[in-house]
Amino acid sequence: MMKLYLDICVYNRPFDNQHQERIALETSAFIYILERVEKGEYELVLSEALVYKNSKNPDELRRLRLTSYFCLAKDFIKVDYKNLERGRYVVALGFSAMDALHLTLAEKQNVDYFITCDDSIIKLYRKHQDIMKIKVVSLLEFISLEVK
Repeated sequence: MMKLYLDICVYNRPFDNQHQERIALETSAFIYILERVEKGEYELVLSEALVYKNSKNPDELRRLRLTSYFCLAKDFIKVDYKNLERGRYVVALGFSAMDALHLTLAEKQNVDYFITCDDSIIKLYRKHQDIMKIKVVSLLEFISLEVK
């Protein structure tokens, strides 16, 4: 079964302005992924970093909704010293500290895809993909790979 790590921006996509075409398409793609997770076709991987990031959201309704999405995950990754060490290396490549932590945790769990809406993560990944231990794709890119 394919293991997926969704970036926090993916979980938040349904709360963004749906009048923008890209956001509406990405929201549909997110819902498609959730449906496949519920059917047991994909395995969702959750991390301590995602839970932490969600806990900092001041919007209680959004926080609770994301927590309900998180409940679909079958796998949970805790942060440990090795993650922080690898994370520092990934930060040196240009990723933010939080993005580096997410990527490192996804690597630790050997996910098949790290899925994001963040163009800067994708751009940096493409520049350094030979060093990264996972595949990083956009939501729409993932769907196009799966629908073929």
